[in-house]
Amino acid sequence: MNISEAVALIDAAVPRRAGAWVDVGAGSGLFTRALIELLGHDRRIVAIDRDARAVATLERWARSHAPHVIPVVADFARRDLPRPEEPVQGILLANALHFVRDPDVVLARLAAWLRPGGRVVLVEYDRRRGSPWVPYPIPIDRLPALAASAGLSTPVITATRPSAYGGTLYVAASDRPASTARTGASSR
Repeated sequence: MNISEAVALIDAAVPRRAGAWVDVGAGSGLFTRALIELLGHDRRIVAIDRDARAVATLERWARSHAPHVIPVVADFARRDLPRPEEPVQGILLANALHFVRDPDVVLARLAAWLRPGGRVVLVEYDRRRGSPWVPYPIPIDRLPALAASAGLSTPVITATRPSAYGGTLYVAASDRPASTARTGASSR
């Protein structure tokens, strides 16, 4: 996938409201760059990935193209992942959550970072069987329960496309309720 395809894929899911975003599982930054194209070069985006080499590639690019991108080497699935200093407007998980054995727990922890009305954008494969590249798939029919366990609204599928690796790639958007009341998700 190239940058134009990534932008087109997530375009309908990414609201153009003020506020910082976090790209979780950013790799070398394809979807971080797509967020920049959609939100603007002055938007603060924290890009997290556990692969130090991929993050270094993103950091070199960001220095000259997007100084508001903050690359961070960290494993987003760990409980000790530092929270952002302030609540964020959005969290993008593009081809990341399928690497986590317990996506409900991890998504709930990440969703607690959102400001009221903030958005989670999930890019995943709608496949039933795991593989070395998608060890814990998240089929579309599982999304409502996954979002509910994180205290998020019912997800809306904003885009699909055939995957070059078989099956369908989808984009789902889900929001944190505008009310600040949470039902236990932030304590996970």
